[in-house]
Amino acid sequence: MDAAASPESFSFITLFLNADWVVKLVMIGLILASLGSWAVILDKLFRFAALNRAADRFEEQVGSGRSLEDVAGEAGSNPRHALPRMLQAALKEWREAKAKGVQSEGQVALLSQRIDRVLDTQIARESAKAEEGLGSLAIVATASPFIGLFGTVWGIMHAFQSIAAAKNTSLTVVAPSIAEALFATAIGLIAAIPAYIAYNKFSTDAGKYAGRLENFADDLSTAIQRRLSERV
Repeated sequence: MDAAASPESFSFITLFLNADWVVKLVMIGLILASLGSWAVILDKLFRFAALNRAADRFEEQVGSGRSLEDVAGEAGSNPRHALPRMLQAALKEWREAKAKGVQSEGQVALLSQRIDRVLDTQIARESAKAEEGLGSLAIVATASPFIGLFGTVWGIMHAFQSIAAAKNTSLTVVAPSIAEALFATAIGLIAAIPAYIAYNKFSTDAGKYAGRLENFADDLSTAIQRRLSERV
């Protein structure tokens, strides 16, 4: 450690290079965790925007007054987005029941339950996809400050050992050592704060998207039940 502190002693690179090897490992791990969380954040930003745009377009098509069969047919045999898949799954159950012939209110009720189960399965699957990656954000948000604090405690212990060996408690000697240790906590907070904010935002977005799917499923189930009641 230098006998006197200089402005260069407190640069990020110098603090990292002069830190104990344990503190360096903590810093590197936190930086990698931060980069990973930002990859998830950017992916979720674009993904939720794309999901909501696709849902807007499809809901406009369904609400345009065209038949559900036409709208489902335009989506193709293997649509990428949730709403057309839900529509196709419900219409498949409807067509199978229509081919067999629905003769009683009991059969209508059973078919309605089957459609509801199919739609609920689709909603659960799509909700799980929308929530992918949120667990890693939660881990980074909760663990990073404690990992950074561990690096700080270890660094301070190492700094005190160095100060005792040098037998010099001058502030110019102590300050760089303490700064190196505190730098780990700073990196931990830099990693944790964006991850915490993003986790809460995307959890809310995922809940809203799941609610949107549930509303669409309710409307779709009502429309098919209306068709079934007309045939009984």
